[in-house]
Amino acid sequence: MTETLRHADTAAEIAACFPVMCLLRPHLVNPEELCTRVERQARAGYRILAAWRGDTVVGLAGYRPQENLIRGPFCYVDDLVVRDDMRRSGLGARLLRAVGDEATARGLPHLVLDTGLDNLLGQRFYFRFGMLPAALRFAMRLD
Repeated sequence: MTETLRHADTAAEIAACFPVMCLLRPHLVNPEELCTRVERQARAGYRILAAWRGDTVVGLAGYRPQENLIRGPFCYVDDLVVRDDMRRSGLGARLLRAVGDEATARGLPHLVLDTGLDNLLGQRFYFRFGMLPAALRFAMRLD
């Protein structure tokens, strides 16, 4: 069965993304929390492109337009995850290509994402996809 790529726009569709999103973001408590966060982030243009098998989400990419003085306008990929049983199927690349196509259509010339330094499998995937490291991000908790 081939997956259909389409955006999760309604609360029910976003809630259907919860089991897959939790693979990447295990701190999320429940579908309601995911819906609340997505609704808030949507004000900044965040969307989820989901891979659907019937009514079941098997992969997703969360992304948003951004702009800064370094790059100008770009598309930032917040989340990219597929179910474990779908890894190595090409679905992650399909999702990333589709987000790239959407970014191009919106006049965003760059696709940018962050990954953990310890995510070696993800880094290998991004290299194979044609992405190169462009920065090292530093962070600290302020509370």
